[in-house]
Amino acid sequence: MRLSFRTVARHSLSKRVLSTIGIFGGTQAVTILCSLIRVKLVALWIGAAGVGLFGLYNTTVELIASVTQFNMRSAAVRDIASARQSTRARILAVVRRWSWFLGLAGALLTLLSAPLLSSLTFGDDTHSGGFMWLSVVLLISSLTGGELAVMQGCGMLRRLARASLWGAVGGLMLSVPLFYFLGIDSIVPSIAVYALSTLVAALILREHPEKVRISCRDTAMAGAAFMKLGVWMTVSSFAAVLAQYAIVTYINTSAGMAETGYFQAGYALVNRYVAVLFAAIGMEFYPRIASAVGSRRVTSVYVSHEIAVISCLLIPAVVLFVVFRHFIVWLLYTPDFYCIETYISWAVAGMSFRAVSWCMAYVIVARGDGAVYLLTEITSAAVYFIASVLLYNRYGLDGAGYAYIIWYAIYLCIVGAVYFGRYRLRLSPRAVWFMAFSSIAGILSVIIAGK
Repeated sequence: MRLSFRTVARHSLSKRVLSTIGIFGGTQAVTILCSLIRVKLVALWIGAAGVGLFGLYNTTVELIASVTQFNMRSAAVRDIASARQSTRARILAVVRRWSWFLGLAGALLTLLSAPLLSSLTFGDDTHSGGFMWLSVVLLISSLTGGELAVMQGCGMLRRLARASLWGAVGGLMLSVPLFYFLGIDSIVPSIAVYALSTLVAALILREHPEKVRISCRDTAMAGAAFMKLGVWMTVSSFAAVLAQYAIVTYINTSAGMAETGYFQAGYALVNRYVAVLFAAIGMEFYPRIASAVGSRRVTSVYVSHEIAVISCLLIPAVVLFVVFRHFIVWLLYTPDFYCIETYISWAVAGMSFRAVSWCMAYVIVARGDGAVYLLTEITSAAVYFIASVLLYNRYGLDGAGYAYIIWYAIYLCIVGAVYFGRYRLRLSPRAVWFMAFSSIAGILSVIIAGK
């Protein structure tokens, strides 16, 4: 009877996870395809220098957004979802007002620091104008994040998926003529119109907000609750983006814009396109694990199940990615980018380590263990930067791939120490076997394919 109950429970969890993937999988696939086409067109019509410039601008904007927006979209979802129907309109008004406030703060910071950002990123102030124009993107992204948080918190997942889908398609359609006619001068406006497209789609699909009277003081007090959570969640994204920014800046100053473009292309393939699976699953996993932190047994069951499911899904994905890496690079970029094959192979092989550590790290966030979370994420960013610089200096772009897998192997050990030692949680034998098999399969596929 016990075995039967566990089997039914496991199947129920799997159904929920796969249902979430089904809702967002198609949307994410189209969104990724639009991103791939954008980068493909930049590589084809502008070249590696265009891809490098595109990556540097995007990384800088993401860095500033992580500092000024405090991951408000993720933090606000919990408060919206848990609010009573009678008070939900008030929470939605607070979220939208905070979106404006944080967006304006980010835009102002970018505008004032444009010369400094240009000097730090490119070594001179010739790109100050580009960063000034990109300040508008900070406001747009903050407003978009607020609207998408409202949709997710209210359970309007289909609207959320449609907004993301329409935004991606619309942004691509507006970017194509810019790339063709403006060349490298199209990079900044293309980033802006892509962000604006998603905001317009979100505004069209949102429900007409109820009019709520709430003072500025009450807005600040009500928003402080989810902003505290947002501060801790920001550490993860900020530390990772800061490390990435430092690495691409280092490569740009030491090897040039073209080399930076190659690195950014490989990083995008691994970190954004393959890892989209994690984002789809996280839509359902995070609130579920947050509701179970009071029970070590239930938490262990949820984490073990999530690791088993992700590892099972990653095994064929990683093997196929490594086997067909040459074709993938040809399809998405140009023959000039074949030099990133070894980098993406080893980085993709490290996805199994990332999947397991990702599941365990969610427990730290769900428990609100801020100091420990801060330590693990800063340590992770430091390991990534040091390993990438040292191995890039010795092995070039191949070394960046070695650094990626080493980074997540060490991060898994760090998070595992917290998970097993501090929280005294467990993993089921099934999860351990899936984890080990997916790791071995990824590494062997790289070795057999000839690295």
